[in-house]
Amino acid sequence: MQTVRELNGLREAIAGWRADGSRIALVPTMGALHAGHLALVEAARRPGTKVVASIFVNPRQFGPNEDLARYPRREMADSRLLTDAGCDLLWMPPVEVMYPDGFATTVSVAGVSDGFDGAARPGHFDGVATVVTKLFNQVGADAAYFGEKDFQQLAVIRRLVADLDLPIEIVGVPTQRDDDGLALSSRNIYLDEEQRAKATALPRALGVAARAIGRGDDVETALAEARTALVAAGFEIDYVALADAETLAADPAADRPRRLLAAARMGSTRLIDNIAIEADS
Repeated sequence: MQTVRELNGLREAIAGWRADGSRIALVPTMGALHAGHLALVEAARRPGTKVVASIFVNPRQFGPNEDLARYPRREMADSRLLTDAGCDLLWMPPVEVMYPDGFATTVSVAGVSDGFDGAARPGHFDGVATVVTKLFNQVGADAAYFGEKDFQQLAVIRRLVADLDLPIEIVGVPTQRDDDGLALSSRNIYLDEEQRAKATALPRALGVAARAIGRGDDVETALAEARTALVAAGFEIDYVALADAETLAADPAADRPRRLLAAARMGSTRLIDNIAIEADS
């Protein structure tokens, strides 16, 4: 696997693959890789496709009181994992390449970014949309792969691509989970042993609520019971809500795909998760 840190080197590699008729797939990450990220690489690997993974801890999507300084950075371990997974190129630009002196542009996606994590983390999705737009332009990929665990992020990126007519396919890959159901996340390492055991209440509570809503039970009752279960497990809740799976609008119609979304803190660690609820037949 080739590792590139300068834009000219990246574009030279991409141009060479294009000349050979290769398709280009992009897997954007912030590093601290786990099986969830590797599932994205696996999904991207196809005959005639070159896979580019990016690692960039994007300062513009962290708030002033968030964990940018302590966000895990594991360059050598991540490189080995990507090599073993069959990735072809690692794009790992330093901050000064992504945001050179005088950088003054922000990409903002209204509507779909406003609630949930957008409300809890002001400016977060502006940072996401800006860096993703840069990555799309730098790599010029035919497709980009994102995990469904960060469901609002995926919805923001899909809206961005649609609104700006960007020639790239956005592929959502199902959330990867540990054996106990907890969604894989780079932030799970912040949980101590007791917190890690208690954190399994998050997928359990969402699963119970999703089944209740899917069979037609009262939505607010199902959400309230999920919140009660999370508080009992020791979580501090940011939100537990049902939304339209495309627009993330509240009070979605039952004949449209819906998503149950949650964010909650176990100690100082903020975890997110979501479950699909299929449209009524």
